[in-house]
Amino acid sequence: MRMLARMSWLELKLFLREPLTVLFALVLPLLVLFVMGGVFGNEVDADFYRGIGAMDYYVPAYVALVTASVGLISLPAHIAGNRERGVLKRYHASGMPAWVVVGSEVVVTFVIAAVSGVLLVAVAMPVYDVTAPDSWLLVIAGFAVSALVFASLGVLLGAVLPSSRAAQALGVMLWFVMLMLGGAGPPPEVLTGVVGTVGEATPLRHTVRVMQDGWLALDAGLSWLIAGGVLFASAVLALRFFRWE
Repeated sequence: MRMLARMSWLELKLFLREPLTVLFALVLPLLVLFVMGGVFGNEVDADFYRGIGAMDYYVPAYVALVTASVGLISLPAHIAGNRERGVLKRYHASGMPAWVVVGSEVVVTFVIAAVSGVLLVAVAMPVYDVTAPDSWLLVIAGFAVSALVFASLGVLLGAVLPSSRAAQALGVMLWFVMLMLGGAGPPPEVLTGVVGTVGEATPLRHTVRVMQDGWLALDAGLSWLIAGGVLFASAVLALRFFRWE
């Protein structure tokens, strides 16, 4: 555990040197929040947003989106870049176990997403008079599941993609697809047909519901189970296909 802690601290410092981390983890979710808040406010419309106020719906959804920002965009590019620069090869030569490297990336993702999520909530609640969480315990559990889901997906992308540019490009594309279809963009009620089906298949749709379960006491259905399945599958695949060089 001491090795994991030291490695996590090192990776956190390296992670924060990359401008994309600050942009996508801290700035972009806040920008999207203000845009959507300016358009929709927090008015209740029974036909949309699961029957609650728009910003009451979006704030827990954007906390899930923060974890996707770090996990899908910053993390894969960081891992692939370390491989390109020979950093992972040096770790391997020093006898560093793969689980320590992967675990440190997960810890870093969790820390950065937590800081960004707290910042977003601290800004949104007073500005938009957002409803306080119904159960802080469930909110924390939902955040942990969401962060772990996207951290494992990020490690998987970083493990299989050949370069940091490829990882960054695919991560950004997946993030925007999930933003638009996964419940953090247009109201899910307007996404019908094939678009609605694709939206239901995105991990973000289920992590949004998991967050809203604890925050707004809205039924998450099978989303806890589905998110757990995505987490398990992506974690197994990430460890299986992790490459040092």
